[in-house]
Amino acid sequence: MDRRVRILLAVVAVTQAVLAVLWVFQVPVAIGLWPFPGRTPLSNIFIGSIFLAAAASTGWCLWARSDRAMTGIALDYITILVPFTIFSFAQVADGAGTDVVAFGVVCVAGVLVGVGLLRWSLGHAWRDPRPTPRPVLWSFAIFVVALILVGGALVVGVPGIMPWTITPELSTLFGCMFLGAAAYFAYGLLDPRWENAGGQLAGFLAYDIVLIVPFVTRLPTVDEKLRINLVVYTAVVTLSAALAVWYLAIHPGTRIWPRPAGPDRPLD
Repeated sequence: MDRRVRILLAVVAVTQAVLAVLWVFQVPVAIGLWPFPGRTPLSNIFIGSIFLAAAASTGWCLWARSDRAMTGIALDYITILVPFTIFSFAQVADGAGTDVVAFGVVCVAGVLVGVGLLRWSLGHAWRDPRPTPRPVLWSFAIFVVALILVGGALVVGVPGIMPWTITPELSTLFGCMFLGAAAYFAYGLLDPRWENAGGQLAGFLAYDIVLIVPFVTRLPTVDEKLRINLVVYTAVVTLSAALAVWYLAIHPGTRIWPRPAGPDRPLD
């Protein structure tokens, strides 16, 4: 059973990574799956970054052979897709077309997968006793507060939050994505193990890699009213990427390759 679930998760991660590439490069067959209007190229790239973050987090769990670390990913799915489902069928009640119905059905399926994944992952024990490094925990605490504040503001439709123009519908949906990420990082605080935190950092790094270049290249031309938002957002993705690179690729106690010599190596 566990082997079949892991194979399925690998297929999901690869699919998410492929969708991320297609969204980043604005391939019509992919971006046409999103039924809500008003997207700009930067909105498409943002959605692509979310797909790649999900793929990277799942990939980390598979690489680390950690079934339990999938718990946070399941919480992320549920936190995002439950409000997505409600929003979609509310739009259907207001006369939206069959494409929105199909999107809502996919969201329902995603919620069921998330619930099943949550139950499955909680049935497994942690493999690695190492704790999350303290700087990562402090960063997660900041991320959670920021994601809740920004995500909540987007959900209720506060304008000018994102550093580009988005519709009220996209504001609500993007806000749900931020709140899902907040749930994932909050779980990393509640169960502070490196086995757990590695997936969260891998997801954040993937998200950052997709967004850094578009943000930097947009700085000279951004509307003055949105410039401070873009500067702050660019700084956040740059610093979080540096944090992830340090612990995933450089720090001898946590870097993913070569594997650490043992779980007793210091992390701080």
